[in-house]
Amino acid sequence: MTGPITGKTAVMLMLADPVSHIRGTALINDSFAALGLDAVILPIHVAPADLDGMLQAVRRMRNVAGLGITIPHKVAAWSLVDDLTPVARRMGATNFVRRNADGTLTGTNTDGAGFLGGLRANGFDPAGRQALLCGTGGVGRAIAFALAEAGVAGLDLMNRDRAKAEALAAELRSAVPGCRVAMADAGSVARADLVVNGTSLGMKPDEPLPLDLTGLEDRTTVAEVIVQPAMTRLLAEAAARGCPVIGGAEMLKPQPALVAEFFGLLEG
Repeated sequence: MTGPITGKTAVMLMLADPVSHIRGTALINDSFAALGLDAVILPIHVAPADLDGMLQAVRRMRNVAGLGITIPHKVAAWSLVDDLTPVARRMGATNFVRRNADGTLTGTNTDGAGFLGGLRANGFDPAGRQALLCGTGGVGRAIAFALAEAGVAGLDLMNRDRAKAEALAAELRSAVPGCRVAMADAGSVARADLVVNGTSLGMKPDEPLPLDLTGLEDRTTVAEVIVQPAMTRLLAEAAARGCPVIGGAEMLKPQPALVAEFFGLLEG
C-alpha cells in the first residue's frame, strides 16, 4: 500500500497453517503499492478445525475485503463459501475469497492463471508440450486444469493417493477432451518437457524430493509452487543437471492484479 493503514484501508487476511513460510503477502503488498491501492494483506495462522469459524467471523468484519487462502485450506474453503466463480467451481479449490457488501463470500482461483503467467514470463509455452505434475491437491488441481486448457499435448499425474489423481484425470478428460491425461509411470520424467511440483514437499531442507528424477534431461523445465525457500532441493538438483528452473514466486507475480480486479479495488 502507498500510505498508513487507516479505517479506509481495504484489509485482506491470508489464512494458512502454518504461516512462518508465507512470503506471498509481501509480494502482493508491494504490488498493491505499485498500483496505488489503499489495501493491505496480512498472514493469519488458522488451524483447519477453525477455518469454518474464521469464515463466519469474516462475514461480520465490514472493512475486510476478503481472504487469501493457502496451504492447507484451499479445498476446504471451496465448500464453505456462498458462491464460486466458474474457474473456482471447475477446479474444486479457492485461493481468494471476496467478502461482498451483504456479508456473503465468493471464492475464485487465480493459481492456474498465475502459474501459466509465470511459465510464459520465463519463456516456456506449454502448448503442444508434455507435462508431469506431482500433487493433485488444491494448487495441483488449478495447475492441471490450466495446463490442459493451455493446450498441453499430454499431462501425467502423480499423487500419493492414486485414486485422487485418477479422479482428477477423469475430470480433465471430460473438460478438455483434446488433452491426453494419464497416471505417471517410470518413463514420465524422461518424456516430460515440463515437470511441476504441486506439493508442499520442499519447504524443509530435510524433506524428500517429491519425485524420482531418474531420467530427467537437461531439455526439461522444472517448476515449483513453493515460494520459500526460493531454491528448493528439487530446483537445485534440476539446475545441477542443466535444466531450466522456475521458482514458486513466479506464479505469484501475475496474481496481485488479478486479485485487485476480483476484489473490485481497480474500479474507478
